[in-house]
Amino acid sequence: MKIITNVPCTVDPKEVVRIKGLGFLRDKTTEDRFNCRVITRNGKITVDESRAIADAAEKYGNGQIAMTSRMTVEVQGIPYENVNAFIEFLAEKGLETGGTGPKVRPVVSCKGTTCQYGLIDTFALSEQIHKDFYKGYRQVKLPHKFKIAVGGCPNNCVKPDINDLGIIGQRVPAFNDAVCVGCGLCAKLCPMGAIEIKDKKAVRNREICNNCGRCIPTCKLGAITAEKNGCKIYIGGRWGKKVARGTAFDKIFESETEALSTVEKVILFYKENGIPGERFADTITRIGFENVEKEILGEDILKRKEDILKDE
Repeated sequence: MKIITNVPCTVDPKEVVRIKGLGFLRDKTTEDRFNCRVITRNGKITVDESRAIADAAEKYGNGQIAMTSRMTVEVQGIPYENVNAFIEFLAEKGLETGGTGPKVRPVVSCKGTTCQYGLIDTFALSEQIHKDFYKGYRQVKLPHKFKIAVGGCPNNCVKPDINDLGIIGQRVPAFNDAVCVGCGLCAKLCPMGAIEIKDKKAVRNREICNNCGRCIPTCKLGAITAEKNGCKIYIGGRWGKKVARGTAFDKIFESETEALSTVEKVILFYKENGIPGERFADTITRIGFENVEKEILGEDILKRKEDILKDE
């Protein structure tokens, strides 16, 4: 195994900090080169954008591009002297750099929009969150970084529940005993084993069911329908040195407007109640989830929005 050691940096430390805020992270194996994060709105880019990033990597970097764990494109090996030119080149193509600091971070999305298991339009929702909160709240300093992930179904491919805020698509099934003949096909195909046949009727165990909705199309008689379509919202997840799994609000959010409003209230709550340097998971632990949930699911915090943000 090759051991990697730090090479002394020749760039002024204040400049290293400044351009980190612009998305440029120092390559520790070099004296003056940086790896820059190019922001995607929802983990998806166009052919023209991809071509522009490749051209920028060839012209201003070392010609290599990496993918971060949060689906952000990272151009490698950019000399310090090329930083401004790199930013300007991408800006001409409608692209921007960034994604660091104690702020709302770039949104991560699974491909639920096109995936066979996807229950919500993850690309559209993620792009709206990007517009409203990554861009809209870009000047808002939070106690620590705040990560958001949008998953299309309970398969949890982008691990929404280990983000500060995670959204998971939901389809809650409803069973009609008058139509059900107890054939057992839904029970056989349920990936969670949440359905069993009792007295010749399908019965769902709500404690086990994860609302993936896969049972609904299995019934050709129409005995299973969708009671609710929407999403769950988890808060307080964290991945890293200290792992914490988020807790879901005790409701299904059935409209995009309601979900987006809740995202904003969560961010405002963290801004108002978090201690500098404290991750949101720790804020929730300190205050108590029930108290946090009560505040966020109410409307008072939106009435205080101007006061909460007035220092920005």
